[in-house]
Amino acid sequence: MTGHDPLAWIQDGLSGLDDAGLRRRVLDRGVADPAPPLDFSGNDYLGLARDPRLAAAAGDATLRWGSGAGASRLVHGGTPPHHQLEQALAAWKHTDDAVVFSSGYMANLGTVTALTGPGDLVLSDELNHASIVDACRLSRADVAVYRHDDMAHLAQLLRRPARRRLIVTDGVFSMDGDVADLPAICDLAEASGAMVMVDDAHGSGVIGPDGRGTAAAQGVADRVDVHLGTLSKAVGAAGGFVAGSATLVDWLRNTARPFVFDTAPPPGTMAAAAEGVRIAQAEPDRRQRATALARRLAAGLDLPEPAACVVPLVVGAPDAAVALSVSLAVEGFSVVAIRPPSVPQGTARLRFTTHAGHDEDDVDVLVDAVRRHWSVGSSERTDLGPVRR
Repeated sequence: MTGHDPLAWIQDGLSGLDDAGLRRRVLDRGVADPAPPLDFSGNDYLGLARDPRLAAAAGDATLRWGSGAGASRLVHGGTPPHHQLEQALAAWKHTDDAVVFSSGYMANLGTVTALTGPGDLVLSDELNHASIVDACRLSRADVAVYRHDDMAHLAQLLRRPARRRLIVTDGVFSMDGDVADLPAICDLAEASGAMVMVDDAHGSGVIGPDGRGTAAAQGVADRVDVHLGTLSKAVGAAGGFVAGSATLVDWLRNTARPFVFDTAPPPGTMAAAAEGVRIAQAEPDRRQRATALARRLAAGLDLPEPAACVVPLVVGAPDAAVALSVSLAVEGFSVVAIRPPSVPQGTARLRFTTHAGHDEDDVDVLVDAVRRHWSVGSSERTDLGPVRR
């Protein structure tokens, strides 16, 4: 033993995160607290993650097909629940076909890298989710980041020479809660021959006719080439998917590495997701309630009206955001502080989300608590107490 520790640098890095107020802690629900705080942070927008109908569907499929898939879809991992879910997703999104991945992150990595490569140009909104950012980097294509929802800047960047062009954007932006201008993006794409890909993780199930998402809400679903979504948020299960033309989906099944080489998701999860997709369409009051509560929350805090269920309160400094989160937890609310690198420097925030399981009184009491602990519209701390990380 020489006493040399090649990982000693990691402790220095963790100390640096502490000093900057950016150290994270894993949050496990219901481990030590028999009465956990009311969740205003998660993405279970329709309140389906604990719906007994999804649990029953998962249980039935697990008993019949097993607790794990055991292989990739191209080897021996496919089961009827996988196929049935893909059919349900295609019907929901009004597309020819759909393909399921083990997560939305994997769906983004697989799709962008399968559609672009060296000599191509990917144009990405600067506020896109980290999974899109990583997918762009891994694609080996040229990547041009356009200013958030700035169509003039996007038009300028589209003039760059390239073999193929792909415009990729969130539908509902996960940290700001606003939506992409998809009609304008489609206009630019059609003028330049570019493909359009929309990651609608926070819009699918929440907005648009039958909860079909941002593109359907804006009337351009048939002009979007790649509809990407998640099964882990409004749908209440786990996994990610891409819906589109039969040609697109066939290509992804053959070339998207996270599909080809990843073990297929468990059959029970696929059955639960299919039930979640069914309920999302059959019970529109869930999304109507969740989005109405988001508007009520935003109005109470004098914030812009949200497009879906995400309501951000930008605080500024990481420590102040954490302190406000702690103060709200003491009052019975779980609202996690979002800090860099999840958001740009100087824009640490509390990211509120509303769910179908909330009621008006929940929202009103939360608004009152925020106003008592924070001067809305200001970056000044007011009686936040000690900062805990």
